[in-house]
Amino acid sequence: MSVELGHFALVLALALALVQAIVPLVGARIGSSSLMRVGEPVTITGFALVSVAFAALVLAYLQSDFSVVNVWENSHSAKPLLFKITGTWGNHEGSMLLWVLILAFFGALVAAFGQNLPPTLKANVLAVQGLIASAFLLFILFTSNPFMRLEPAPIEGQDLNPILQDIGLAVHPPLLYLGYVGFSVSFSFAVAALIDGRMDAAWARWVRPWTLAAWAFLTGGIAMGSYWAYYELGWGGFWFWDPVENASLMPWLAGTALLHSAIVMEKRSALKIWTVLLAILTFSLSLLGTFLVRSGVLTSVHSFATDPARGVFILAILVFFIGGALTLFAVRAASLAPGGLFHPISREGALVLNNLFLTTATATVLIGTLYPLLIEAISDNKISVGAPFFNLTFIPLFLPLLVAVPFGPLLAWKRGDLAGAFQRLQFAFWAAGATAIAGYFLIDRASAVAALGLGLGIWLIVGALTDLALKSGLGKVGVAVALRRLTGLPLSIFGTCLGHAGLGLSVLGIVSVTALQAEHILTMQPGQSTEISGYTVQFQNLRPFTGQNYTEEQAQFAAGTVRGGSLGEIVSSKRLYTARGMPTTEAGIKTIGLSQLYISIGDQTPSGLVVRIWWKPFVTLIWIGALVMMAGGFISLMDRRLRVGAPARRKAAALAGEAKS
Repeated sequence: MSVELGHFALVLALALALVQAIVPLVGARIGSSSLMRVGEPVTITGFALVSVAFAALVLAYLQSDFSVVNVWENSHSAKPLLFKITGTWGNHEGSMLLWVLILAFFGALVAAFGQNLPPTLKANVLAVQGLIASAFLLFILFTSNPFMRLEPAPIEGQDLNPILQDIGLAVHPPLLYLGYVGFSVSFSFAVAALIDGRMDAAWARWVRPWTLAAWAFLTGGIAMGSYWAYYELGWGGFWFWDPVENASLMPWLAGTALLHSAIVMEKRSALKIWTVLLAILTFSLSLLGTFLVRSGVLTSVHSFATDPARGVFILAILVFFIGGALTLFAVRAASLAPGGLFHPISREGALVLNNLFLTTATATVLIGTLYPLLIEAISDNKISVGAPFFNLTFIPLFLPLLVAVPFGPLLAWKRGDLAGAFQRLQFAFWAAGATAIAGYFLIDRASAVAALGLGLGIWLIVGALTDLALKSGLGKVGVAVALRRLTGLPLSIFGTCLGHAGLGLSVLGIVSVTALQAEHILTMQPGQSTEISGYTVQFQNLRPFTGQNYTEEQAQFAAGTVRGGSLGEIVSSKRLYTARGMPTTEAGIKTIGLSQLYISIGDQTPSGLVVRIWWKPFVTLIWIGALVMMAGGFISLMDRRLRVGAPARRKAAALAGEAKS
């Protein structure tokens, strides 16, 4: 009965989404405040209905209701409770329902907390959100219904893909979708402003918190996905330039550009055209990622195996929203005032440079991702564009951007002093130079490029801290005064510092593990030892183990130092999930400081067990840096200035009263 209730709730949510898409928009056109106000309760009620539908699907998974096709295809009665819950979105239909749930959630947030928005703008934003929700609810109900029944009901399910039976599924997709879908609000604000024909600094202030929240979630989602692939697939890499990985990177790059562009628009009323276009493109790239994952055009460990009919439906959604928004932009762009003027050497100029590099890098990734698909569609020839292409095109574009990052916060608005900014960054420059020199001469096998990369990471970190030190007056005033000034700084300044420093940490991790990691592939017998980068690994034994829904062969290793110190046990295994008969490799990882010993086992041969061992120096900095960036985003969101889009009505009334008196 709950399944039918969930299905009915989705149908009602579609009806309300259509009302949300039409009525407030009509009200805004004819100036009817009563019609515009319809959007708020309808949006919140729609979110409640989608929540009911999602809860019904989760309940079906918890009850192992195999009369539901989606549950039968992706669950099993022996599956652990956590994976029964996370398995709800470990498939196409369930993940699309989660996508729409998050979309409805963001719409409800705008309706509930957008009290300071102008009524016309708010009505238009909710209408665009309703239109997006209508399209995807139609997609779910007509091509991807998660509540389809089976008759008769099977006794047992087919189980979830074993790779997805991991805690990563509980974190990675929800975070990723909060990022993808969060950008829909920025898109809706952009389209609403274009419909209304008005855009100013207040608009940028309203749109920036939504962009910041989506960016922070997407940062965490990408980082979690990277670490999940790193330890779950047993391949030892953190990024493969897989097309679906690229699909998440592109909106992150465009969203980063949008975030910086919105700052310029808010502070200086400049870059209006840039900001609106980036808001449209960022969500368009999120939609493109949805298409790539679900259309069947890609073969990837990340993609859902779906029929082409679904791809055609999503493609139609892409054409409608992207084409419609860009057409509206083309019509309205000429009417947007260019805004304030500024010198090329200024904070605005630095942010424009930042956007140019980011958008060019995004275009590079887009071309590398779509070009093989285009060639295959035209000629039936399959080609592969992998890491060599992206390393040769993306990295040279990104390096000058990283060099320029610390300068931006130190330049004045409108007209800055580049020489003065460099003088203030002297300590960061010397720290980076010393790190590069030490890396080249002291670290074994470090190339000049790797040494420069390490210096670049330190440049970003120390440069970010320099901005904080200068704003607090450290070195010019007493320590007590500097600390008092530091604690009084706006939270967004701390958020910016963490964002830039986190990027530096990730750069350090990427450069360190790429240039300095060591790898051994060998066959080992019980009792045999090997050395790698000053550590010893001894293969102790191979033992069977039975889990709740799998069996495995566990290889136990004793890790230690060459001087005889013990680091404990590392367990790596080959696992077989009995329901699907599908094997997986479970890597064994020992974290030592910021570095890791990583062991993955292969097949048993007459000469012993095939073992692959990596020493990965400072690899954890890659994900620690991403978490620091994510934290910076949320700390910035706590800044009161980002939570106030316009004076509250009571404050406005009080000011009016004072003026009269």
